[in-house]
Amino acid sequence: MAGFDPMAAERAEAVLQRGTAIPAHPLALDANRKLDERRQRALSRYYIEAGSGGLAVGVHTTQFEIRDPRYGLFEPVLALAKEEMDRGDAGRDEPLVRIGGVTGRTAQAVAESKQLRDLGYHAGLLSLAALKDEDDDQLIEHCREVSAVIPVIGFYLQPAVGGRVLPYRFWRRLAELPGLIAIKMAPFNRYQTLDVVRAVAESGRDDIALYTGNDDNIVMDLLTPHRIKVGDGHVERRIVGGLLGHWSVWTRRAVELLERCRAAVRAGGGVSADLLAQAIEVTDANAAFFDAANRFRGCIAGLHEVLRRQGLLEGVWCLNPDETLGPGQAEEIDRVYAAYPHLNDDAFVAEHRDRWLTG
Repeated sequence: MAGFDPMAAERAEAVLQRGTAIPAHPLALDANRKLDERRQRALSRYYIEAGSGGLAVGVHTTQFEIRDPRYGLFEPVLALAKEEMDRGDAGRDEPLVRIGGVTGRTAQAVAESKQLRDLGYHAGLLSLAALKDEDDDQLIEHCREVSAVIPVIGFYLQPAVGGRVLPYRFWRRLAELPGLIAIKMAPFNRYQTLDVVRAVAESGRDDIALYTGNDDNIVMDLLTPHRIKVGDGHVERRIVGGLLGHWSVWTRRAVELLERCRAAVRAGGGVSADLLAQAIEVTDANAAFFDAANRFRGCIAGLHEVLRRQGLLEGVWCLNPDETLGPGQAEEIDRVYAAYPHLNDDAFVAEHRDRWLTG
């Protein structure tokens, strides 16, 4: 086991800072709700060949239940993704950014961080969902202890799927931790997203990469300059990439969309009406995939359904039998497939799927 390589982590952090597309990796199960290793590997191969700059594994989209001793899947799933990223790195000039989810109270979070470090992951995406009632001092100390083990990506998870509201003052203090290298903003809320951007801008640090996890506002997050008054001047910060459950489907098109947004930013001036229209299309598709109509009840199963239709997954099964498609969700996925055929990458998947499943 290679373990944590500081030089590799530094190179990966440079990729993260520049901005890239990072899918949140789903969990492939068979009809008995057991790990389907063949399809789990195929998903990783799909994301890597689609042009992703890294993978986030053991996160919400991977299902937090993998940590339950009944399943014992946390380390096996991380190890499978590591092996596929090792293979992927062999054919790349830049390393894939290896991100693992970190959850639980401090003892658990530190233990998970050590597992990530030992497997050669570069950073931990730190969920604070288990610390519902702790004050800012306790939250910051928790983050400090984890960041002493592995570089940390802060995570603003929306309350609708288990997160908590985290005020500006928390993010301002978090930005002072040397071990913080990025923040994924996924509150699905403009005000709360701005709290994070303002906190980072006012911290004076320019080495904290900002990533959208706002699946309801992906394109606009990537296009919008945030100009924050700091002292006598202004600091401009941009969201440089996405770390998204939404990007675990139609990934080839997501990578292309990120590059379109980056090209528009580089060009300066106005944003095309076509790109603004696509922003709405992507949000509409996300509403179907994440089951917004049913308060995100089917937010994981909906992604599985798209991957099932593409032949990458066998079914939509989750470890929790109650995690399934919401009422009318399949029909909504039908609708967005028909409405936005240019957003799917079915042809790309069909061309390579058999090799990913057997290679």
